[in-house]
Amino acid sequence: MSLPILYTYRRCPYAMRARMAIWAARIQVELREISLREKPQHLLQISPKATVPVLQLADGAVLEQSLDIMRWALQQNDPSGWLKFNMVMADSLISVNDGEFKKSLDRYKYPERYPEQSVLFYREQGEQFLQRLETLLAEHRFLLGDSASIADVAIFPFIRQFAAVDAEWFGRSSYSRLRDWLAGWMEGELFAEVMQKFPAYIER
Repeated sequence: MSLPILYTYRRCPYAMRARMAIWAARIQVELREISLREKPQHLLQISPKATVPVLQLADGAVLEQSLDIMRWALQQNDPSGWLKFNMVMADSLISVNDGEFKKSLDRYKYPERYPEQSVLFYREQGEQFLQRLETLLAEHRFLLGDSASIADVAIFPFIRQFAAVDAEWFGRSSYSRLRDWLAGWMEGELFAEVMQKFPAYIER
């Protein structure tokens, strides 16, 4: 039986969280690291939107959204219990991350593309979500409890990007618990495994 095929791009936060769930679930896949300049025809055939991650299952079914890939993987095997938490709360946090926060993040990272407001304005917009996470981490080690959930994993790559825009500012900001949480994920074995450099896939 052929392995599921995962099209991915190493630095994409959506692809990161999909890989983290697949690795955590210990599911073997054929990983295809794409070049954004020359996307494989097979990817375009199975997913015309041509954005990663995309997972083609052994039966031919295609999952085109990172959260669908995460849930699929963890439903096969969830050894760390990422799905054992209140999914309504998890989905609510992820929805804000993928919506309002991602919008602020894009503008904070690329203020030259959005000259309507200052970079400080966009950072302060994003901070509303940081403050919410900091409050949650004051109660627990992770966002929803004392162990990690799907919400932690889905949100982590985007907080990583936000922190990297101005690392000096983030390092002296008031978000001490969020910094510790972020460092824990960045220094973990799972992140190191999914961030190893894979050779670009060459279609034959």
